[in-house]
Amino acid sequence: MEIALLAFFAIGYFVLAGADFGIGMLLPHLGRSPAERGRVLAAITPFFLANEVWLVTALGVLAGAFPVLEGELLSEHYAVFTALLLGWVTRDAGIWLRGRVDRAGWRAGCDTAVVAGSWTVALSWGTLLAQTVEAAPPVAVPVIAAVAVLFCAHGLALAGLRLRDRPRERARRPFGASGERTVYALTTGGTVLVCLLAGSRLPLAENLADPATLALLTPTATVLVPLLVGTQVWLWWSLGRIRPAG
Repeated sequence: MEIALLAFFAIGYFVLAGADFGIGMLLPHLGRSPAERGRVLAAITPFFLANEVWLVTALGVLAGAFPVLEGELLSEHYAVFTALLLGWVTRDAGIWLRGRVDRAGWRAGCDTAVVAGSWTVALSWGTLLAQTVEAAPPVAVPVIAAVAVLFCAHGLALAGLRLRDRPRERARRPFGASGERTVYALTTGGTVLVCLLAGSRLPLAENLADPATLALLTPTATVLVPLLVGTQVWLWWSLGRIRPAG
């Protein structure tokens, strides 16, 4: 059950937050002016913190149910996790602080922080995947690039669903007749497969915590799963249908 919980929360995070980071990576393409970039960021602002809760929960399950493995992952991939955390904080700071000062230079700096932070997070996750599957150096680069492309495509699909006017046209242009809904479904499937691939290479069953610890985790998860899913459904139902004004 603990392995299924970890997979559930990790996949939920990557499916939901991967599109947010993809939009951030392509912010200069989607928004050609400060006003357009503001509308693009408004498309993810209602959701990105809720999406990050999935990662926090996944890390909680990892620490509680697989404490030894968690320590090994952090120590073996310390540099990658450090870069990931810095990118994450930089992206979030750019979104939060962008509207605090009404100056073009300030907004441009925050936009740069969003783009740089988003790319750092995507490339860090790609690097972690390459290291997890023990890809040789010639293979690692394509793996990292593929993850970045997946994030971008996932973000474009969400942008096509959430935006209006010219930013939406730019988001939809690469899809042709496929449509953003179809592409979003395909990129979601690709994200799930990548997560399952990475998880299959981790020695999860061999590193389960003692039964007493697992007995405490089960009732907690029983409460968290419906709460998290219910909150996410409510967010999309109440805010997901509202597109930022053109």
